[in-house]
Amino acid sequence: MNEVECNNEQLNASSFGNLGIEEKYSAALSEIGINVPTNVQKTVIPEILSGKSVFFQSETGTGKTFAYLLPLVQKISGAEGVSSQKKDVRLIIISPTIELASQIKAQAKAVTEEKTALLVGGAPIKRQVELLKEKPSIVIGGPSRLLELFHLRKLKIDSAMAVVLDEVDRLVSPELRDQTLEFLASLGHEVQLVAASATITKSTEKIMSDLHFSQKPVILRLPEEDVLRKRITHIAIFSETRDKIETLRKLLSAEKGGKVLVFTSKIDQVANIVSKLKYKNVDCEGIHAKADKVSRKQTIDKFRSGKVRILVTSDLSARGLDFPDVTHVVQMDFPSNDDFFIHRAGRTARAGKTGLNIVIGDEYEMRKYSFLEKKLRIVVYPRMLYKGRLVSPQELSSSDEIEANGKK
Repeated sequence: MNEVECNNEQLNASSFGNLGIEEKYSAALSEIGINVPTNVQKTVIPEILSGKSVFFQSETGTGKTFAYLLPLVQKISGAEGVSSQKKDVRLIIISPTIELASQIKAQAKAVTEEKTALLVGGAPIKRQVELLKEKPSIVIGGPSRLLELFHLRKLKIDSAMAVVLDEVDRLVSPELRDQTLEFLASLGHEVQLVAASATITKSTEKIMSDLHFSQKPVILRLPEEDVLRKRITHIAIFSETRDKIETLRKLLSAEKGGKVLVFTSKIDQVANIVSKLKYKNVDCEGIHAKADKVSRKQTIDKFRSGKVRILVTSDLSARGLDFPDVTHVVQMDFPSNDDFFIHRAGRTARAGKTGLNIVIGDEYEMRKYSFLEKKLRIVVYPRMLYKGRLVSPQELSSSDEIEANGKK
């Protein structure tokens, strides 16, 4: 694959119109409070509009979804016969999770009237077959369900103009790779391929370069906006494993206001954390990969709207989701994969805002955090919970520190 350097002319574009986006889409964005394109949008939109297949990497929270949605929606809307007849699927967007697919659909609906169908597992396939009879121009879904509907001959992809792999690193991970690649192999050679990711690994790049499409994707690596270091404050709170949920409760009491996203690697811990917090009269909800689709959607909607301030989640459920105004991310354990740490932290400080990323860890996890601090070149601030406040050890007088240690 060819790697393309991002040029200053692209990054200096001050409006979506300057990038080639039609006024009706700019107006739709303005209605949801988006008026100025981000760097990834400035770079990616012209490349996609030119018809190139593109594999682009940009940090979390930088606006990747609209970077591909805007030019591709404009492209299919302008295709001959689409706007008037709307008989064929022209754009396919593949997502690794139900929640991300739902979010992409919501963002698509914000900028286009093209008929859109959500095709995901965990929902009745019969209803999705009925949706396809309505002739959507855009389909969004997981690789397994898309492949199933294709094999049933219910999803017609002969007229597809473009396919998007959102969170491509997850889509080509071992658990989803076979379904993703089999579905891609069913598409025509001339389809425009777009893939987006916060990280580009060598293995993902190799898989992408071996695809059968006639046009090899160009790689666009966006200059780091350094969200992880410049806009996120990283905090470490020591806690023995048995005390972590109580430490979390005290933290939530000390840090009032704003939305809090709590991560745990263990799916069964989601319900445990929620149960113990609710027992202590903390209003919160939880989602994880094993929960049914309807309850997950209801919980996410409540968190997104602000009806619930605290959401406890497993890693896979929150992957790629964009929740507005998350001020605090709390990691209840240390993930085995560095990318998971970055994805977790990146749920805050989005759209130019700042946020806190807090790890509650035992001695072993604190050592791992110290190692990652050096590797990612971030600064981690140790903090303690004392008398209802989150304080640095230096803030405590000698007598206070003795008292605090005595209460452990």
